[in-house]
Amino acid sequence: MSEASEVLILHTSDLHLGADSILTDDVSGNVPVLQQVLSTARDQQADLVILAGDTFDHNRQGGTFLEEVSGVMADAGLPIVILPGNHDPLTPDSVYRRAEFGDAGNVHVLGLTTERGDFPELDLEVWGRPHVDYLDMMPLPEPPERRTRWQLAVAHGHYVEAEPESTVLLGSWLIRQENLTTSGADYVALGHWNRAVQVGDRQIPAYYSGSPSYAGTVNAIRLHNDGRVVVTQIPV
Repeated sequence: MSEASEVLILHTSDLHLGADSILTDDVSGNVPVLQQVLSTARDQQADLVILAGDTFDHNRQGGTFLEEVSGVMADAGLPIVILPGNHDPLTPDSVYRRAEFGDAGNVHVLGLTTERGDFPELDLEVWGRPHVDYLDMMPLPEPPERRTRWQLAVAHGHYVEAEPESTVLLGSWLIRQENLTTSGADYVALGHWNRAVQVGDRQIPAYYSGSPSYAGTVNAIRLHNDGRVVVTQIPV
């Protein structure tokens, strides 16, 4: 643990590793961004890293590239919780199945290697509903029973303030204030937007981290023993 008085979580999303548009100009497939995020986590002495969806741009990644990415994660030296998003859902041919991320003891893929990440040394658990196909779904459902002092939720979708005008919204993956409230989470780690911003009524700390490639930051969540949850953005 980083300090006796707090738990430190780093939250980011939408790395879009292996994007075709990136590979056209950059044969690295954006892996240096992942390396920088994990390096920042180590420098900050983070206890945990959350990747809140679209870590990969698509499920058509080649085996060599997946081996490289899984190797970078395995060598990170700290726990990583991954939520499959709408670009990299947990389909039968998912990158997460083919790369066998479960072989890396520090990498926890929600819906594949675990239903929720349990970290007893931090008195903390992380839960979230993974995308399992390319269809619409509710990203933030009813929460599981809390088993630890700290409970974090992860969701990948689009937050909306008002009711939509149409009842037919395909591929929207909507998240509403009522979903944030019902979660009862100490922090909701959101993905799908490229910008870093807090959403909701602020009774539940719910934040998009933004893509580090665009925002240039990751979210740092400090969980204090006195119950305070302090969120800041730090550069990567």
